[in-house]
Amino acid sequence: QVQLVESGGGSVQAGGSLRLSCTASRSIVSFSVMGWYRQAPGKQRELVTDIGTGGITTYADPVKGRFTISRDNAKNTVYLQMDSLKPEDTAVYYCHARTKYTFSDYWGQGIQVTVAS
Repeated sequence: QVQLVESGGGSVQAGGSLRLSCTASRSIVSFSVMGWYRQAPGKQRELVTDIGTGGITTYADPVKGRFTISRDNAKNTVYLQMDSLKPEDTAVYYCHARTKYTFSDYWGQGIQVTVAS
């Protein structure tokens, strides 16, 4: 069983920054992809960004140019740097990982990000 533990959420004013961290209970090189999703009240969970083992990244259009995903294999951690935050970024953010070969999906418990206008 894989555990993903998120940290770094909180409240910030519009235009501010936050950095989320997601630490896995095992080596993240065992995952084909890791990423961040978010779910705002009354909305479906949506992909924010992800990163593959080769370092290829994907970003949702609303966050392009403002958010940056990165990984530190030695620390088994994926980061989400969020800059120029907007009120519409307010959501619960979830870390996600998919294993190689078995394609099993794992989720963190979610962490709240609130951006005040």
